[in-house]
Amino acid sequence: MRLVSRILIGVAAAASMVALGAPVAANAATTSATSATTATSSSYYEDDWGPYFSSDHEARARGHVSVDKQPYKHWYWKTHVVKHKVCKDGKSGHKKVCKVVYKKHKKHAWVWKHRYVFTVDSTLRNHKWWGGKKCAWETFKVVGHDGHTYFKSFRNCEKFPAHYSFSGKDAAHIYVKVSRGHFGGPTGYHSGWKDVYHAAP
Repeated sequence: MRLVSRILIGVAAAASMVALGAPVAANAATTSATSATTATSSSYYEDDWGPYFSSDHEARARGHVSVDKQPYKHWYWKTHVVKHKVCKDGKSGHKKVCKVVYKKHKKHAWVWKHRYVFTVDSTLRNHKWWGGKKCAWETFKVVGHDGHTYFKSFRNCEKFPAHYSFSGKDAAHIYVKVSRGHFGGPTGYHSGWKDVYHAAP
């Protein structure tokens, strides 16, 4: 996969990415920033992927992937220790007895963190649609920074190309497998897992 199209923009004003497909949940894996100034989204990565074919070359998939770096405020409880002087009256008229007591206090605080929101666009072609419902399939495998893995599949059982899109966040790797199958799912001629996106180490 080509990773040379990475674009880093320092403090550019950026538009939020529009996701055409259903959002896919993933746990956030982020990098921290401590600046209290206003944060903005920025384009982080963009590239084409494919084309990839089923092993019989009757299904073809290709597309585009883009990733935006979006800041957000991460709230947490910050604990700090405060020193108090506590005095009590002495017994039988003696002077007050004082001692230093340390108490923990919690304060609501926040820091800037970032999530990496991706959109994968694809065009899936079915080069052999006749003779019953013979479909082209593409299955995406998304691996998060925390190791969580999930899948997203699309089919095209028609003559004309089909266009799909889906979005998620904080992906470490995205792969695609192109296959042949019927209306219910892929059945064979798998391409194997092909690269769509790999996050920078």
